[in-house]
Amino acid sequence: MNPPSTKSRGVLLGCVVSLSVALIAWVALDLYGHRQENLRDFNPREVARLDTAMWRSYYAKQRVALFFHLTELLRKEYHIPWLRSQGVAYQAAKAAFVFKEGRARNDYEQALPYLRRFYSAISSVSDAPFDAERAARLELEWWIVHRERARHAPGDLPRLLAETAAVMYHVPHEMLLEHGKLRAEAMRIRDARAQAGEVSEQDWSQIANLLDKSWHSLWQAVNANNRVHQLP
Repeated sequence: MNPPSTKSRGVLLGCVVSLSVALIAWVALDLYGHRQENLRDFNPREVARLDTAMWRSYYAKQRVALFFHLTELLRKEYHIPWLRSQGVAYQAAKAAFVFKEGRARNDYEQALPYLRRFYSAISSVSDAPFDAERAARLELEWWIVHRERARHAPGDLPRLLAETAAVMYHVPHEMLLEHGKLRAEAMRIRDARAQAGEVSEQDWSQIANLLDKSWHSLWQAVNANNRVHQLP
């Protein structure tokens, strides 16, 4: 067999170089390209499905599964590009498991730097950037209230859930209280069933239904004045 000609090798090298340049450009655009996305434009049914999947992964301590559910959620809810979503998902997953292993507020606050980076990344792609520091602190606070719910009034968790979302979507938190109440009720059911011994598939179906209603409620509230959007 004759060795490749100089011309053939040159063509092959040119193809490799072109593909390499294209790949580098794609990576750079994905990771660092400026984006302006409408965070209100999401499919609540898909977000609820992924939210349920993340709950199941988190409580089953399935870190890899949680990570991949997070990357999908980041792309579908917040329109974060593929490569960038990997790094952002890592921050969220790390925060979740740092918090999970904590035993007191000082431990829980170790998750805050990861939450800051998580919310900063989301704010950076939004066409209406928000206060990422406040969103991160509210997120951590509702995590703490959820874990220490016996020490708090019943309305604290729904309110904090609503306030966290309100920061991101620039709406009064009162508009999102139904979202917060439905999500908090789903948490209550999960916690009660787990404390009783096991969360059954029927329980998870009920939880998924509440989360679906919760995310539809949020979608409707943040798009209330936008007649262009129609509920998926």
